[in-house]
Amino acid sequence: MAKSIFKDPYHFDFLTLSDKIKELEIEKLLIQKITDFLLELGKGFAYVGRQYPIEVDNTDYKIDLLFYHTILHSYVVIELKAGEFLPEYISKLNFYISAVDDKLKTPADEPTIGLLLCASKSNVKVEYAMRGLSKPLGVASYQLEQLMRENIEKLEESGNEE
Repeated sequence: MAKSIFKDPYHFDFLTLSDKIKELEIEKLLIQKITDFLLELGKGFAYVGRQYPIEVDNTDYKIDLLFYHTILHSYVVIELKAGEFLPEYISKLNFYISAVDDKLKTPADEPTIGLLLCASKSNVKVEYAMRGLSKPLGVASYQLEQLMRENIEKLEESGNEE
């Protein structure tokens, strides 16, 4: 189910970013460009929130991005990572999926789906990290246009020289 709605890679060409971008900056820029981001995600995605608060065992957590898929009738948790995929990211995403299933999902909803978006990934590491998991989740990379990065860096450098 999760594989049918996700693609890999995602193209974030509509963002103007530098190489040293932080996850929170990517989130903010995606939300500023929510229409473009929803079109990139694909048909059926509805935005619920960013840094969506969820409490588990008296501890507050924040889900990077939360969507609802109107065709599949399920929540979609998206975790953003500015760097390379690390196996422990799957555990965090699995945790958020479980929390949303228990705290937000209604009997009319299908199980929550998770998507981990990383700047880069090794398919072998992803396979090992996900082996044995039964929850619907996927890992995809995103691409930023190199030309935009170079232009932003030039603008930042010229701004620092003044």
